[in-house]
Amino acid sequence: MPRATWNGAVLAESDRCEIVEGNRYFPRDAVNPAYLRDSPTHTTCPWKGVASYHHVVVDGETNEDAAWYYPDPKEAARQIKDHVAFWRGVCVED
Repeated sequence: MPRATWNGAVLAESDRCEIVEGNRYFPRDAVNPAYLRDSPTHTTCPWKGVASYHHVVVDGETNEDAAWYYPDPKEAARQIKDHVAFWRGVCVED
């Protein structure tokens, strides 16, 4: 089952992921919110819309903007609504 880990903690685990542009998006209900902190960062993708970010925090260590999501994705990316993806050293494995 796909899993996202960082610093020894399981951030997310689900067999209901969506893959877009090589990134695995985990359903929000499969992500452990205890490891996420809101970030003020936003970026814009021309076809997905505006992305928001979370810092990942495990055992007092912070991985800034290591998780992102599209709160209101454009129609072409509607399948990733309520999903979270990871990068910046977060290990995502099947």
